[in-house]
Amino acid sequence: MICPACNSDMIVVEHNRIELDYCAACHGVWFDSGELELLLGSLGLEGAGRLLADIPEAAEADTGEEKRRCPFCRRKMKKVDLEEKVLVDLCPQGEGIWFDGGEVGDLIGRLAEKTPCQPGVMQNAIDFLGEVIKPWE
Repeated sequence: MICPACNSDMIVVEHNRIELDYCAACHGVWFDSGELELLLGSLGLEGAGRLLADIPEAAEADTGEEKRRCPFCRRKMKKVDLEEKVLVDLCPQGEGIWFDGGEVGDLIGRLAEKTPCQPGVMQNAIDFLGEVIKPWE
């Protein structure tokens, strides 16, 4: 897959049987449809489902960032602001979600802070970032 941000070849990384497309050049991550939900569930953040269910209907974020093209359908993606200042790119055909470098960690950290009642959530998030994202930076 070609990175929608920098046009570099992406690599596939696996975490808990979830394959993610990762760009070692710009550190962005592509989640195919349904993969983000699986990841958040594996981290103990099942309650984030409400946030994700509302993404397709969310208003386009007011930003000066250039729109990126979906690596699958090649249409321009919609910019959506998640959890206050986590700006993601959403495929208009529902193929997936693009996170620029650092945005996955920002989202997981914010969601983990809101889920203090479940033991191990923050440690799961740290483990994920250490296993999947950090080795390639």
